[in-house]
Amino acid sequence: MKKLLLTVITLSMLSLGVPAFAGTHGTNGQVSGRSVGAAALSLLIWPGLGQAVNDQSYSKNVTHALLGLTGVFRIWSCYDAFVDRQGGVWNNRI
Repeated sequence: MKKLLLTVITLSMLSLGVPAFAGTHGTNGQVSGRSVGAAALSLLIWPGLGQAVNDQSYSKNVTHALLGLTGVFRIWSCYDAFVDRQGGVWNNRI
């Protein structure tokens, strides 16, 4: 059990940088009260909720929600909601 837990933790730590290499593109919006609240939702409750609050496209909301199953994607989703980043959906981007 210890080996499994240690392996999961190690893989989680190694995958923290994966969103940085995702080739994401898009333009940052402005940080506002709404985007701060959206970032909190993405980090604390579930990725994708923050994008929905920021009125992002349906495909971006679903992508963030599905990738939220990985656990480490919450950090990227939080940042994405915080800066209210527009665009960057599929087409080799997230």
